[in-house]
Amino acid sequence: MAKKGGKPVTEIADDEVHVPLQAVLLADSFTQKFRPITLERPKVLLPLVNVPLIDYTLEWLATAGVEECFVFCCAHANQVRNHLTKAKWKSQPNFAVTVIESHDCVSAGDALRFIEQRGVVRGDFVLVSGDTVSNMSLKEVVKEHQERRKKDKLAVMTMVVKRVKPSPLTNMTRLGNDELLVAIDPQSKQLLHYDPGREAGGRDNFQHQSSSRNIILEHSALNDRPSVQLCTNLLDCHIDICSLDVLTLFTDNFDYQQIRRDFVRGLLSDEIMGNKIFTYEIGREYAARVENLRAYDVVSQDVIHRWTYPMVPDISFGGNTSGLRFERCNVYKAAGVTLSRTSTVGENSVLGQGTEVGEGTTIKRSVIGRGCRIGKNVSIEGCHIWDNVTIEDDARLEYSVVCDGAVVRTGAVLKPGVVLSFKVVIGPKFTVPAYSKISMMPQPTEEDSSDEELEYADAASGRAESPRSPFQEDGDSRDGSATGEEEEADESGNWNPDEIGDTGAGYRWSRDGGHEEDWRHSVAPVPAEKIRELIAAEEEGEIEEADNDIGAAARESAAGTGVEDGEESGEEEDDFEKEVEGTFLRLAEGVSGVQQEHVIIEVNSLKLAYNKTFSDCAGAMFKSLMNLALGAPHTSSKELLTSTKDVITKWGVLLQKFLKGSDDEHEILLTFEEVCLESHKDFAPLFSQILQVLYDKDIISEDAIMAWADEKQDADDHDKVFLKQSEPFIQWLKEAEEDDDEEEDE
Repeated sequence: MAKKGGKPVTEIADDEVHVPLQAVLLADSFTQKFRPITLERPKVLLPLVNVPLIDYTLEWLATAGVEECFVFCCAHANQVRNHLTKAKWKSQPNFAVTVIESHDCVSAGDALRFIEQRGVVRGDFVLVSGDTVSNMSLKEVVKEHQERRKKDKLAVMTMVVKRVKPSPLTNMTRLGNDELLVAIDPQSKQLLHYDPGREAGGRDNFQHQSSSRNIILEHSALNDRPSVQLCTNLLDCHIDICSLDVLTLFTDNFDYQQIRRDFVRGLLSDEIMGNKIFTYEIGREYAARVENLRAYDVVSQDVIHRWTYPMVPDISFGGNTSGLRFERCNVYKAAGVTLSRTSTVGENSVLGQGTEVGEGTTIKRSVIGRGCRIGKNVSIEGCHIWDNVTIEDDARLEYSVVCDGAVVRTGAVLKPGVVLSFKVVIGPKFTVPAYSKISMMPQPTEEDSSDEELEYADAASGRAESPRSPFQEDGDSRDGSATGEEEEADESGNWNPDEIGDTGAGYRWSRDGGHEEDWRHSVAPVPAEKIRELIAAEEEGEIEEADNDIGAAARESAAGTGVEDGEESGEEEDDFEKEVEGTFLRLAEGVSGVQQEHVIIEVNSLKLAYNKTFSDCAGAMFKSLMNLALGAPHTSSKELLTSTKDVITKWGVLLQKFLKGSDDEHEILLTFEEVCLESHKDFAPLFSQILQVLYDKDIISEDAIMAWADEKQDADDHDKVFLKQSEPFIQWLKEAEEDDDEEEDE
């Protein structure tokens, strides 16, 4: 790595001529998952925590060593070009951004063929979409790819993956995607099979997917390989390091439209050409693609929780120049925010510049944009409110997306999963049903037959688009965002009040995917009725049987064909505990629709996914309770003890669900020691008192305490610290037991 102007510059070893690291960024996603919003604004310019998506991608590429980035755009190209011109990317040293525009491409394959014809890519390049958020380093993956290419010219692509845990209960990851099934050579990391699960139709209709999945590998895939690894716990980050051959392969085969469905799977099935794809697994670095609204919500919260550091709300980058103030509990407030004295802003929330919040209003786990006007006694939970939105008194919004310039009148209600596109007006006291999508643009009537079509109507239909960028500075006449004006929106006033209420404005779109699958790609939590259905299915043995079938198939393959499971790492242990804690916190924080029975079934599902025991579940749940107690305000050990008693009293019953005997209770005591010694030393002087609380609440039995004490008798002094602290309580237990024995004898 050489230094130039303070920026890292990647060089290919042993080359006399420096070849800059290039990137191809696809600013079109070629899907329809964000309609109707993307009929008026390109997906890459949608705000993620008040910053355009493409700015996250460009900031990452610039800081990761990319020197030349070619941004391909088709639909809404003027908006993308105007934004890039106004942003800093044109003038940033050592990072050149070039817009490549075409109005004839309708797929990613067409885009890559067009780029190949331009001849601008000169060597290995990074292929990524403009809806990717990451902070990973590219140095090692590029180096690994290039070294592999020197030895094997058929190694044309390296895909970045990350180890995650899908939920067996819902058969999808937290990003709303189905469980990915891949086969990998564990030694070379060569990709042998790629199955993304059920695939969406042109209108994102999900077909039923069997709970059991089959994998067929050619004999050649097993030749000279001692083992093949089957993985259902990897996330495809959609970040690829490609050789020039990738562009040539797209040009030579016009059947390649989608990158994953057509190109990747096509190469894996083509034994004649012999081209190879490899994987590169990242660890604690962050990488995710915003493919749907559920992913949009999850990645937003990841940004707020600072997993994407340094791309976080209070640090300037790309389009984020508002200078937000970072406060406790992940609350961010921009300059010029006006909060009334009785309003409440809950944790994990962001308030944009110039926003005003009225008396008695409550905001929880939500992102509020710039220049919003929020009235009195409004309730907002789990929402994404964009710029210049007006929400009048007594309105209630739950887990919804509200775009620029929209108005929610007095007393109106948005049920979970609602999407209000630009300038939509909801009439007073009107309730918008869950998962409704409302736009000022009528729903297109043409049927889309392909599952990879342009997401934007203007390019597909040939209509002219406005040259205005949707992100304007005050007084910038090139923009329409201040007035909410967007292209081709119908403002005739011919609205149906049954759809948007009296004095409302907008068209309610029909729900293409039907009611059954709405929850999959929504910012709303999985609804309670769906959880109940899944619980009922598990009680009938369907989910557990399916999981066992997959596990049994993997074990049989391991015994008969050399397929083996991957080894669990320390990072997986951390992930399991974080997943359990996140599940519990949704209940503890009162997230709508989450009940105790849901937490029990979800933790049991995590138990299956991570191949854990009930003892592991109990230990993770105990740590979650202690974290919650420690997070409560306290200034002394006495106050910490009080908050711990309150937490155990309230949630101890939940912990008991995972304690199947005194052995598990014994493990809880060992976990408690670990917590006191390593992660939360504030609990150390309170060990014996909390132990008594656990005993009083029937969480830890006398037998478990005595077994723990007996085990510690022969330990070294430094391992007997908490035993000595607890001796008075243990002695009391012994005396109480002796008294009981004497009474029985009498």
